[in-house]
Amino acid sequence: MPKISYKGDKMPSSPIRKLVPYSDAAKQRGIKVYHLNIGQPDIETPQEAIDALRHKETKVLEYSHSAGILSFRKKLTEYYNRFQIHVNPDEIIVTCGGSEGLLFAFNSCLDPDDEVIIPEPFYANYNGFAVMSGVKVNPIVSTIDTGFALPSIEQFEKAITPKTKAIMICNPNNPTGYLYSKEELETLAKIVKQYDLFLFSDEVYREFAYDGAEVYSVMQLKDIEQNVVLLDSVSKRYSACGARIGMFITKNKEVYNTAMKFAQARLSPPSFGQFFAEAAIDTPQSYFDDVLKEYVARRNVVTEAINKMPNCFCPVPKGAFYAVAQLPIDDSDTFCRWLLEDFNCNGETVMLAPATGFYSDKGKGKNEVRISYCLNVNDMKASMKCLEEALRIYPGRLQ
Repeated sequence: MPKISYKGDKMPSSPIRKLVPYSDAAKQRGIKVYHLNIGQPDIETPQEAIDALRHKETKVLEYSHSAGILSFRKKLTEYYNRFQIHVNPDEIIVTCGGSEGLLFAFNSCLDPDDEVIIPEPFYANYNGFAVMSGVKVNPIVSTIDTGFALPSIEQFEKAITPKTKAIMICNPNNPTGYLYSKEELETLAKIVKQYDLFLFSDEVYREFAYDGAEVYSVMQLKDIEQNVVLLDSVSKRYSACGARIGMFITKNKEVYNTAMKFAQARLSPPSFGQFFAEAAIDTPQSYFDDVLKEYVARRNVVTEAINKMPNCFCPVPKGAFYAVAQLPIDDSDTFCRWLLEDFNCNGETVMLAPATGFYSDKGKGKNEVRISYCLNVNDMKASMKCLEEALRIYPGRLQ
């Protein structure tokens, strides 16, 4: 029998989705499952953008330019200007979600076996994209006791090898909700400049910053404009994960032209997604104001509840809609599966993502889980009650 590829063998399963068969089985048994495992917002998509898509008149659904529809890219420059990110349409490639943008970045800037340094825990699919691109992830650890702040310059320098070509961050961060400060990003800029590295920044949660905090973009850093690739998406911003529209942005013409070859090879991003995303840029600020208030309320439910539970700790996130919590458990994979297979509280249970999948080292994250607070406040309260009861009776509880 023919064997599968080396890449296929090394491709990791999603820690976010791998427990789906167990949640499906729980539902078949009549158990209500609160899904805190996945970043699928229940916030309504802006109606104006949906209406614009519904009323779009087109006689032929043709290919767009491989870089994306020009009118959309022009509109995007207006959007970025609001955040003091000054780009032009010829520095933007519209991608099939932020995921494709990251694949373009890895394949355009790194050769097989080159290394990218990523502070962990990090979005699990970065590992998958690295495998697909033949790139090696070299993680450096950020810790829960600092709220997952940026590791020190010394940690970065210790991790740099002759094969290191890039540093990657997610800001605001998935899975931790940490928001890097301007000072932390300027520290990164010094490292990037000194060692002549690329800096990839996943900024898909730009709109979600709390408690008066502001998101500072890598595109605003001085003296490293040629080193930076910005990765973005409309999925979370407009609660439109199904649109599958992202952005790859760089001022480095050689990188841009190289990425365009990959964009041409996949022909074009989806037209309907672009029609929607262009209209969504006109979403009024009142929409985001309401969304922020809602997410702050949901975040507070999670962090306040968990920090009141015995021997539990959850830093208060400043951005995105995720939190990593430390729990008194022996193994997060076992615990998360147990929640779905063997536990219920009055016919309800909660689905979490084991934090092990957000680390490269298999030994890390065993007493941590990622929580996505994408459900309404009442559901979040109910899910926290389930979690508290589960921790009380879990056979693998640590004292």
